Amino acid sequence: MARILGYLHERVLSRGHNKKMSLPHLHGRTAVITGASRGIGAGLAAEFAARGMNLALCARGDCPVPREAEDRTLVARVDVQDEVDVKAFSAAVIERFNTVDLWINNAGILKPIAPLREIDLGEFRNHLSINLIGVFLGTRAFVHAHRERVAASGAAQDACLINISSGASWSGYAGWSAYCSGKAGLDRLTESVQLEEADTGLRAYAVAPGVVDTAMQDLIRSSTPEQFPMVDKFHEMKANEAFNTTSFVAEHLLSYAFDPSARPAEVCVRVPAESEA
Repeated sequence: MARILGYLHERVLSRGHNKKMSLPHLHGRTAVITGASRGIGAGLAAEFAARGMNLALCARGDCPVPREAEDRTLVARVDVQDEVDVKAFSAAVIERFNTVDLWINNAGILKPIAPLREIDLGEFRNHLSINLIGVFLGTRAFVHAHRERVAASGAAQDACLINISSGASWSGYAGWSAYCSGKAGLDRLTESVQLEEADTGLRAYAVAPGVVDTAMQDLIRSSTPEQFPMVDKFHEMKANEAFNTTSFVAEHLLSYAFDPSARPAEVCVRVPAESEA
């Protein structure tokens, strides 16, 4: 199972994973989530709404709005590859909520799943455009907004950037050359941003959320062994329901962002397996 997740344990946070998180009052805090139309993004939105947070949600399709947060949610259709879209979304978020406390770049795709020799150049470029360029644009928009906040206040301001990564960023997988490449690039981008922006109070993390049973997992399990030789391991995980829930992932992301005692010591972090926590 460790090979499935591909984690390099010596490079990730281990402190505080199995203790109860001590989260402060989150009412009035604002979180941005990209790729919030389904899967992890939609799940995080629901969990954050239940804690009283303001939400700014975007995706290429429609994002479900948690009922209890209808009056404190901004929703937009955004193509994360489009610089104009992302800039306009960021501006709308600041106009509505004034500040952003947590920005999560979650939007991403898995395809193409195939040996590299069979991948079309256009497919590979499109994959990186979403999974890496999209993260670059979202990260840059947040950095600009945060720096404006710091300039206006005259002092560093605490804020958190979380880029959703994967165990695939740390270990190559046959059939996942595009996905592994994009997530590895995301990790290095996040580390660079942390170095560049630390003096502003911004904390940046690339977080691998573990395996969550979303539509992406359906796609993985529909792969043939020729496309993805490890597919049987994912069928085994489904049979055992060996997944992290979005509520478990949300608790960890919020702790990284808002609980000083649980702040990761490293930029690249993994959420532990829920079954072992």
